[in-house]
Order: sequence, then C-alpha cells, then structure tokens
Amino acid sequence: MIHNEKEYAQAVERIAQEKRRLADQKAELKAMGLGPAEIKRALDPMVSFHQQLEEEVRSYERLKRGEFDEVSNLRGVGPLLVSLRIARGLTQRQLAEKLGVHESQVSRDERNEYHSITVERAARILEALGAEVRSHVELSDGKLVVA
Repeated sequence: MIHNEKEYAQAVERIAQEKRRLADQKAELKAMGLGPAEIKRALDPMVSFHQQLEEEVRSYERLKRGEFDEVSNLRGVGPLLVSLRIARGLTQRQLAEKLGVHESQVSRDERNEYHSITVERAARILEALGAEVRSHVELSDGKLVVA
C-alpha cells in the first residue's frame, strides 16, 4: 500500500522504468530467437510485478478522491485509517501533530497497518481525521440487528 505522496511519486517513476525495462527485455528475448510462448513465460514475473505496482497507484489515486473499500467485521480498519488520512490530504507529520505523538509513531503504525489497534485508539485517530465510522450488524442469516 502506498502511504504518502513521496511513495506515490516513486511508484509512478518505477512504473515508467519497468515499462521501458519490459520492452527492452522483450526485444532482447525476441532477438535471441525465442517464440511468443517462451517470451511470455520469461516475462510473466516482470509483468505481474508491473501490474501489481499499477494497481497500488490506482488504489492510491482512488483514496485521494475519497473512494474507500468496505470494512467487514472490523477487518480492514487499519488500511481504512491510512486511507482516511490520505483522502483528507494530511501528511503523517500533520496527523502526528493532531494526535500529539511523534511522526515516527504514525509512520510505524501505518507501515504495520495499525495491526492490533485498540478501539479507543482507532476512535482517537478517527476524531483527529474528522471522520466518523457508522456500522450496522447483520446475523449470518442476513437479518439486521442494529442500524
């Protein structure tokens, strides 16, 4: 997951580099006399990495537009907190200041996607971000319990 503008810029640059590298590698393999199936097999790992990086960039761009994934059973709360910070246009330093902690703490927490975060701490971060999470509870048979 891309966490900030610097990582985003690096990923965009890396995509451009990988695209050139992929084209060069393909031309080199073709010059060696390999057939299309052999070239595809040789390039598949590079193509896969390239596609993954492109998806991370698209995901970051969606977050900047305020588009979030749904959270289910509190799984994904950590990435949601990171996403909200990005959508709010705050740096890790700015969030740290709002929380009264050091920037390195926010960086470390985000790198670990707030693994094992407490509900109270998540609530403090949501408050600092000016965000509110609303939920509803469904039983496995689909009945709504709390709205």
